[in-house]
Amino acid sequence: MTDKLVDAFTRALLDVDRLAAKQIVQNRGHDTSPVKFAEDVVLPALERIGAGWQAGTLALSQVYMAGRICEDLIDQILPPEDPDRKNQPKMAICILSDHHKLGKIMVCSLLRASGFDLADYGVMEVDDLVEQVQKDNIDILLISVLMLPSALKIKTVKQKLAHLGCDVKLIVGGAPFRFDDRLWKTVGADAMCRDASDAVSVIENMMKGMV
Repeated sequence: MTDKLVDAFTRALLDVDRLAAKQIVQNRGHDTSPVKFAEDVVLPALERIGAGWQAGTLALSQVYMAGRICEDLIDQILPPEDPDRKNQPKMAICILSDHHKLGKIMVCSLLRASGFDLADYGVMEVDDLVEQVQKDNIDILLISVLMLPSALKIKTVKQKLAHLGCDVKLIVGGAPFRFDDRLWKTVGADAMCRDASDAVSVIENMMKGMV
């Protein structure tokens, strides 16, 4: 039954049929919690669509629109104040120095569509980022970069946060980390995502270690 739901939900997303997607969510049954529905149906559908884009069979616009539809639906059934979100760590995402937005948008949409709540800092430089993270008492920070010089600045971010006594887990992603699979360790990150769909599992595993 779940596979059929994922198939139907995926079709609704690819057709940009918000009404059909909403009906599937509403018809999930009272015994299925919003979080379980997100885990069993929404996330697999988004992963299928992301895999289709990577394989070249789907357009990036389809990935983006699917993420936005899911994000809106999850916000309706699992609003930020919902008790199911109370045990989540405080999270934020940003682009460091670069001005590309696509990767961050995809990760942010996927995480929110999967039931996570996180702040979007946009594009930031090192000192402003460190100040904002300390101010917001962030537990997990996701940093996206496009160029190697920006990736290397993450080490400075890590050092400055440590100097301030901020125990922040850093998750990094972007082209430099795909080209060099050891770079994330070099800059002091706690984890690396090769693509947007990695983010959910990486955060879930990280949360297990934070309990």
